[in-house]
Amino acid sequence: MLGGNHAAWGAAAWVAVASPAQFHVGTLREQFPHVAAHLPAEIPLGFGLFPDAPGGVATGAMVCAGAALLPDIDHRRASIARALPPVSSVLCAAIGRAAGGHRQGTHSLFGLLVAMVLAWLLGLCVIDVGGHTVAVGAGIAAILLVSLAAKALKFIPDSMQKTPWAVGLASGAAVALLPPPDPRWFVAAVGLGYSAHLVGDLLTVGGINPLWPVKLRRPHALRHVSSVRALWRPNGHVSLPIVGVTGSWREWVLCVPLALYAGLGVAVSVARLLAHLVG
Repeated sequence: MLGGNHAAWGAAAWVAVASPAQFHVGTLREQFPHVAAHLPAEIPLGFGLFPDAPGGVATGAMVCAGAALLPDIDHRRASIARALPPVSSVLCAAIGRAAGGHRQGTHSLFGLLVAMVLAWLLGLCVIDVGGHTVAVGAGIAAILLVSLAAKALKFIPDSMQKTPWAVGLASGAAVALLPPPDPRWFVAAVGLGYSAHLVGDLLTVGGINPLWPVKLRRPHALRHVSSVRALWRPNGHVSLPIVGVTGSWREWVLCVPLALYAGLGVAVSVARLLAHLVG
């Protein structure tokens, strides 16, 4: 999948998991009475599994979107490699070699575990300032992740190259100074975004090897079965090629609605934050 689509998947995943926002359909009833009459007064956008804080869903969605780009740290030409050139590109190339190449170690359950452990360790990096806990580790990580997401989602013009970092700094400050009530949220956001990337690549023709470094070879007796050949590749990767190749029209058909859903959830969260500040 393309980097922007991975980020959209991550943002949508967090909106679905964390957002308790309700979409009011009163105006729809006025404009489309015959259609909206069968709808409830409010439609939940998410499952609300994490306690909401003003603007928390928006910040979490951007962190999750950035985490959805992390598996591609094994590719020196990926979105994450262009974050801080040339340092980021050199780092991605080195990690790619250590992980066995693209879609190997970082695109596996092992890579997911490493990412979540690192997120947990960063979450432990807190300091007390005047009796107020400052989440330094999560805040710094949020700056990087949100900046990556802002660049990958391309809602900021290329001419404003420093703006993604400004968005990242603002989000990082919010995470550090006003962390969500549930301390597990950062590990959950990183893990969810990372998992969204793995699922996205699983749906492409190339697939992934979720059990890396173990390489599962398909049984010799099934090597000529067409369905097995399509789902289980000779290099040990498995796939459910619903979207076909990376960047295909099927990928866009799947990702555009998710991006719109994520945008709606983020917009509602920001609106709640503004209402909280004004009130």
